[in-house]
Amino acid sequence: MAAAGGEPSCQAVSDELFQNFYTEVKQIEKRDSVLTSKQQIDRLLRPGASYFNLNPFEVLQIDPDATDDELKKRFRALSILVHPDKNQDDPDRAQKAFEAVDKAYKLLLDPEQKKRALDVIHAGKEYVEHMVKEKRKQLKKEGKPQDVEEDDPELFKQAVYKQTMKLFAELEIKRKEREAKDMHERKRAREEEIEAAEKAKREREWQKNFEETRDGRVDSWRNFQAKGKSKEKKNRSFLKPPKVKMEQRE
Repeated sequence: MAAAGGEPSCQAVSDELFQNFYTEVKQIEKRDSVLTSKQQIDRLLRPGASYFNLNPFEVLQIDPDATDDELKKRFRALSILVHPDKNQDDPDRAQKAFEAVDKAYKLLLDPEQKKRALDVIHAGKEYVEHMVKEKRKQLKKEGKPQDVEEDDPELFKQAVYKQTMKLFAELEIKRKEREAKDMHERKRAREEEIEAAEKAKREREWQKNFEETRDGRVDSWRNFQAKGKSKEKKNRSFLKPPKVKMEQRE
């Protein structure tokens, strides 16, 4: 299923793409917690980033529990790294990366938007925890060891990251669908409004024309009636019986 705007749905973001993205980013973070300008631009613009970047905390690489001061400091540091002025050899990509950072920061400054993002992250974690419990129940039912791959903290973190990304993508797709539907409804309402206005205009013009030509129609009708009466008189005179001569009376 394609998302509104022609983008692929979250299902199109393959597991392999996600795995490569997650592994490469974490490796870079371990090697350099700050990252270079080029590395940050690559991270923010790599394939699938339109979905990964829906999570503002991931864009800014900051913990969801970070304070407002930590958020501001992180934004300043990251925005400087990817700013077009600092990357004049690749200003177009730098501008897109900077816009992604700026958008994430502004979103987290809005208490309501920040809460929504946190709710998605918590929902992702709860979903994975639920799935782990279901796996254990199934293994227990089958009489097998109840060890699951998510027992590994890193694999559990990856699973939460993946589920969170999918939830953000699904919400974005639904938002675009609602936006497209609202736009269609507004367009339809506008077309109906224009049609009603044109109909009213036609009726006003017809009424105006009717009023302006009324005298002419009345005169024409009077003339028609007058001619009819005159013709009737002539017909009556023509149909008068001839006078009887005296000799015919005898």
